[in-house]
Amino acid sequence: MEEYLVKYEKWLNDPCFDENTKKELKEIKENEKEIEDRFYKDLEFGTAGLRGVIGAGTNRMNKYTVGKATQGLANFILKEGTQDKGVAIAYDSRHMSKEFSEETALCLNANGIKTYVFESLRPVPELSFTVRKLGCTAGVMITASHNPPEYNGYKVYWDDGAQIVPPKDKQIIDEVNAITDFSTIKTMDIKEAVEKGLYVQIGKEVDDDFVNTLKSLVLNPDVIKKEQDNVTIVYTPLHGAGNVPVQRVLKELGFTHVYVVPEQENPDGDFPTVSYPNPEDKKAFKLALELAEKVDADVVLATDPDSDRLGVYSKDENGEYVPYTGNMSAILIAEYELSQKKEKGLLPDNGAIITTIVSSNMTKDLAKEYNLTMFETLTGFKWIGEKIRQFEENNNSYSYQFGFEESYGCLISPHARDKDGISAVMALCEATAYYKSKGITLWEQMINIYKKYGFYKEGQVSITLKGADGAEQIKAMMEKMRKNPPKKLGSYDVLEVRDYKEHTIVKADGTKLETDLPTSNVLYYDLNDNSWCCVRPSGTEPKIKFYMGVKGKSMIEAEQKLEELTEAMKEYSNS
Repeated sequence: MEEYLVKYEKWLNDPCFDENTKKELKEIKENEKEIEDRFYKDLEFGTAGLRGVIGAGTNRMNKYTVGKATQGLANFILKEGTQDKGVAIAYDSRHMSKEFSEETALCLNANGIKTYVFESLRPVPELSFTVRKLGCTAGVMITASHNPPEYNGYKVYWDDGAQIVPPKDKQIIDEVNAITDFSTIKTMDIKEAVEKGLYVQIGKEVDDDFVNTLKSLVLNPDVIKKEQDNVTIVYTPLHGAGNVPVQRVLKELGFTHVYVVPEQENPDGDFPTVSYPNPEDKKAFKLALELAEKVDADVVLATDPDSDRLGVYSKDENGEYVPYTGNMSAILIAEYELSQKKEKGLLPDNGAIITTIVSSNMTKDLAKEYNLTMFETLTGFKWIGEKIRQFEENNNSYSYQFGFEESYGCLISPHARDKDGISAVMALCEATAYYKSKGITLWEQMINIYKKYGFYKEGQVSITLKGADGAEQIKAMMEKMRKNPPKKLGSYDVLEVRDYKEHTIVKADGTKLETDLPTSNVLYYDLNDNSWCCVRPSGTEPKIKFYMGVKGKSMIEAEQKLEELTEAMKEYSNS
C-alpha cells in the first residue's frame, strides 16, 4: 500500500482524531488523487512557519498540524528556558483563524507557557509590536497573508518581533519534525487556563500603544492640519484586519475625507468581492477605484488580510488612476520620509536603508543622496528584521531609517520588525497632504523622483505549478538553470551569476567568489546597463518566480527594456 494511503487509514481509525475530521476524510474515500494530495507529505513547517489549504490530512492546515507546530515551538521555548516571558498570539479574518489561535494558546498553556491572546483580529505589524512591547519570548500570527480563501497559515516571531531566522528557525523545525505521534500534543481546557493565569486576553491597551507609536512617527503634523479637509482618501482592507487601525489612525491625525469601500469593510474569510485578496492584483482594486471616481480621491489604498502589504493607486497627468508597484510606493514613501528628516536635521550620521536583492536598484541612489549605508538581504522581510537586530546588538552600529521589499511591504521605523501596512498607509497619506500643500500630486512627485534618480522599472513573472508534480517541475527548472548559466539574456551580457544555494559568484571571466548571504535557493544574474534578473521558488506558494529590473532614460525606454528582458528570461527558462 502507498504510504499516503497508510497515513489516510491511520487518520480514519486512530482515536486521536475527532469525528468531524474522520467524516471529512470518509467523504473522499473514492478520490485517490485527493487522498494523495492530503497525505503525500506532512505540511512543511518551513522557515516562516506553516501555510497550506485548510482541511483534514497531514498536508493541510488543521488543529492537528497547528498543534504539532505549537508543541514543537513549546518544546523549543522550554529548552531555551524563556517560557516565563510568554507568547503573544494574533490572527486575521481567514477561516479557522480564531480557532487556530485558540489551539495554539491552549497547547502553549498546557506546556506551562503564558499566552497573550488578542480578543479579535489584528494586523501583523501590531503582533510584531506587541511581542516587543510585552517582552514576550515569541509571537504567533495565524494568517495566510494574501493567499486565496482556502488557505491559512502560522507565522512564528521571536523576541525581537521579527520572524524566526537561523539558527532558531532550524532548531524549531527540528523540534516540530521530532513529533511523530499526534497524541503527544498537549492541550488544556480554556477555563482552567484562564483561572491559572496562563491564558490572558489583550486588546485595547495594546491598540492604544500601537496607534500612539505610529502617530509619533508623523513628520509634518502641521501640514496634515492645514490640508486635512483638502485630501480625499479611499481605503479598502479587502475584508481583512486593517480596517479598524487604519480608520483610527487617519481619524486621530485629522484626515476628514476618508472613504472605506463598504462592500469590503467587514472581515470575511470568503473574500467574496475579489478573486484573491492581494493588493498586488489590479482586479482587487475594482470597487475601490469605482468609489475613487465618485469622490475624486487623491489616493487609493488597499491592505491585504493581515495588513502587512499596501497597494496604491493615484491619478496620473491625464487624470487616470494608475497603479504603483511595490517598489514605486516604497520609494515614494522613502523619499518623503528621508527628505523631510534631512530638512529637519533628523538624519543620523550612521543611518541605514535595507532592501532585498529583488527590489529596485534605485535604492542605491537614495542611499547616496541621503548619506545612508545600504544593506541588501535575501527575499523576505524577516531578513530585514534580522539586520535591525544586528545593528542593535552591535552597539547600534547603524541607525535604521527605512526598509522595504518589492512585494508591497515597507517599514518606516523599527517599532515593529515586519512589513507594516498600517504605518505605510499613514505615511503615504501624510505625503499626499505634504505634496498637495506644494501644489503637486503624488504621481507628479513620483515622476520627480524618476527625473532625479533615473527611470528604474521592475517586473515579475510567476508560474504556478501545484501539487507533488508541480513541486518536482519547479525543482527540475531550478536545477536546469543552475547547471546551464547563460552568457547572454537577450541583448544583455551576463556580468556575473550569483547562486545563493551554492554560495558562489561566478563572473563573466570565470573568476569565482563567495556570496555573503545565508543559503537560499536563488539564482541572480547581474547584467550590463544597470539591469538584472533573479529566479527563485516561492517559499509560501506553489510558484516559481522570475524578477527583472532595468534603468532607462525615460519611462517609455524603461518599459521597452523591461519587456525585452522579460521575454529573454522566459525564453531562457524554457530552453
